[in-house]
Amino acid sequence: MSRKEDPLKKYSKFFTEIAMNDECTPVLNTGLRGIDVASSKICDVRGKEGKLIYRGYLIEDLAENATFEEVCFLLLYERLPKKEELADFDASLKQKRHVPENVFAFLKSLPKTMNPMDVIQMAAPMLIQTDENAGSETLEHTLYSAENLIAGLGTIIAAWDRIRSNKTPVMPDNTLGHAANFLYMLTDETPETEVAGFFDAGLVLHAEHSFNASTFTARQVASTKAHIYAAISAAIGSLSGPLHGGANVRVMKMLMEINSEKNIAPYINKTLDSGGLIMGLGHAVYQTDDPRALILAPMCRRMGEIAGDTHWYELSKALEKKAKQAFKKHKNKDIFCNVDFYSASLFYAMGIAMDLFSPIFALSRVSGWCAHVMEEQFAMAAPKPSLYRPGATYVGEYCGPDECRFADIEKR
Repeated sequence: MSRKEDPLKKYSKFFTEIAMNDECTPVLNTGLRGIDVASSKICDVRGKEGKLIYRGYLIEDLAENATFEEVCFLLLYERLPKKEELADFDASLKQKRHVPENVFAFLKSLPKTMNPMDVIQMAAPMLIQTDENAGSETLEHTLYSAENLIAGLGTIIAAWDRIRSNKTPVMPDNTLGHAANFLYMLTDETPETEVAGFFDAGLVLHAEHSFNASTFTARQVASTKAHIYAAISAAIGSLSGPLHGGANVRVMKMLMEINSEKNIAPYINKTLDSGGLIMGLGHAVYQTDDPRALILAPMCRRMGEIAGDTHWYELSKALEKKAKQAFKKHKNKDIFCNVDFYSASLFYAMGIAMDLFSPIFALSRVSGWCAHVMEEQFAMAAPKPSLYRPGATYVGEYCGPDECRFADIEKR
């Protein structure tokens, strides 16, 4: 009996033939770097100055003084809320935390080994069932949908983590703020005020960052006039890619590999000599330390103290110093800390599973995504929406001076 042929073998052979026939014409992908595709009133990232601004407000002021709910309101409604407005907004989010029962049933039907990002990408659009006006081309209805997504995503993430661990999902506690409630749903324990405050600040810091990959994805989908649930699902999918999301997971894995300060120098030298990266250092925009990293570092230290283990903070601090020195020596230029460098050990000290780091990024960034969807569909709608439709330079083959002529299959 002959062995069954590998079903991928024919594809391997096919692409080998393509490579052999290729005349090495490069296919370029610029990643749209250096190209402004739209204007926006939502966020300004000033890389040279190390400034991050949400609708005119410095991130340092927001992280110190505003709750995540206030920042969500700012991003969605274009200004900070008044006291009564914040109370109404908070009440609306709390009501929308309670997702339909069939969402939990769906989560329970999935293999427990699934990647959490794949799970939330599938489950987030299910929130549309409680939104009878979803897809309505009005700003009012889209704001309702945005609140539905911001509120419901946390419930989905926490429920999945418990379900995959054979635990019962914890229902939301409407006496708690957004950050504290998420930690409560995750652990079934009300978090300490200081810990909840750190997590809340972490959500503020990750809420928005202009036209990154996932935000651009959300806007591109929104430009087709697809509803906001489709745009946010696509953004989650973009975030699941390792070139965009999961960097703080890789930072934590790097710290675990190093483990001791005595191993820092050998690790750095080996990594730089082989052309590798020191995770958490370097950024596509910032030419100085990421302002979010500067806020996270002392939080990380204090969180370690609360957890009774400052090892990861101390290791991070030593690694940052030595890696910057080594990079200057090896590359003759400076490298700077980004947001992922300290968020990794901050979340880890909170007892959060590493594969939830990217879902937590989504838990925060959904507010910014929603703001961009609304800007794309409403603020930019005059005189008419502009469908994203970039061009490309064709570098494929022609058969001689003209187009290829179709040949009958027996003559190919």
